[in-house]
Amino acid sequence: MNRIRLEDGDIHVLDDGAPDAPALLLIHGSGASARSWDALVPLLTGSHRVIRIDLLGHGRSGKPDDRSYGTSEQARRVAAVLDGLGVAGAVVVGHSSGGLAATALAELRPDLVAALALINTGPSLNAFSATGSAIEPAQWAELTDEQIRQFMKPAFSRAGFEIPQQLVADVRAMTFHTFTATMRAGTEYLGRRSLPERLAPLGKPLLVLFGEDDQRWRSSSAAEYRAVPGAVVELLPGLGHSPLLEDPPRTAASLLPFAELHAVRPG
Repeated sequence: MNRIRLEDGDIHVLDDGAPDAPALLLIHGSGASARSWDALVPLLTGSHRVIRIDLLGHGRSGKPDDRSYGTSEQARRVAAVLDGLGVAGAVVVGHSSGGLAATALAELRPDLVAALALINTGPSLNAFSATGSAIEPAQWAELTDEQIRQFMKPAFSRAGFEIPQQLVADVRAMTFHTFTATMRAGTEYLGRRSLPERLAPLGKPLLVLFGEDDQRWRSSSAAEYRAVPGAVVELLPGLGHSPLLEDPPRTAASLLPFAELHAVRPG
């Protein structure tokens, strides 16, 4: 576990696996943290150095109110972390809005990204399907665990899945400002240009995994990524917005062959 100090604030980093193995960077979604990958990491470290970060405003990273939480700014911070760790040519995996940060990283620093894997990341605003009531500032500090679980419910579709307490704690760790600013930033980034439009000219290998029963994004929208030359798109039946939590082995079974194919060994 490391804390990397940036001008914007400290960034919390988890680094597992052999240091000389190919790097696999995992970027969490809005309201989550690096801990959202906990169940998946042991399935990946046999062949990769697995790096996880808490984006600014999330988890154990800093939560300043006077910094930008824009997607491109988050990608700049991720790049600074990788530079600090001496990592280049990572296979970068993003879940949900973490896929936006992964895309922005590839746009900003293509030298750091060997390939991209997006897990249930909506390709455009037209793909968004979730509905729900907004949370008011005065409500934030008073939210109960049950209210947070109800808010998170559309993120899970697998029958019998119980939302882990760690995910509830991740939401509680955020401030109202960092939570709303992060959500707004994702909407603004997608609104300016869709992900397939951003990814097509980059020439990076792309894997898109989508839980077929996603309640946040229309799973049929995953087909939009086929506009990216060579993109591999895979739907996961019986799973929802969070396959990495709902079925880690099945997620790893799809992710590992792609990561191994595009692995870059240090040096």
